[in-house]
Amino acid sequence: MMPRSRKARRLAYWRGLWGERTAALMLILKGYRIIQFRVRTGRGEIDIIARRGRVLIFAEVKNRKRGATAEAVHPAQAARLVRAGNAFLAQNPRFAGFDIRFDVILTGGFFWPRHIKSAWIADSDHKTAVF
Repeated sequence: MMPRSRKARRLAYWRGLWGERTAALMLILKGYRIIQFRVRTGRGEIDIIARRGRVLIFAEVKNRKRGATAEAVHPAQAARLVRAGNAFLAQNPRFAGFDIRFDVILTGGFFWPRHIKSAWIADSDHKTAVF
């Protein structure tokens, strides 16, 4: 596979930001409140953290030029999001009593974002993901 040019990487970066903003707008229209964007923890990055009532979601946004599919999230990425979510919760104890959910939002093309709720759950050790 050929390395992508600087221009292609920059375009992918901006496309990803656009996808995250589109996903956030969709969540807001569905009644969620956005807590934070692009949260970096020592364990990884979380694209969107949102809440609705007592449910806190950690959302992974996948954006592809022709529309993303659910296969875009690999098990290693899901496990990294679980670890990042746990790190966020350790740093933010005010969310300790919330129900936690890991969602995927697929964006791209001329399609409305597709929201997959509870795409996976944390394993009993809270370090890996179970699909």
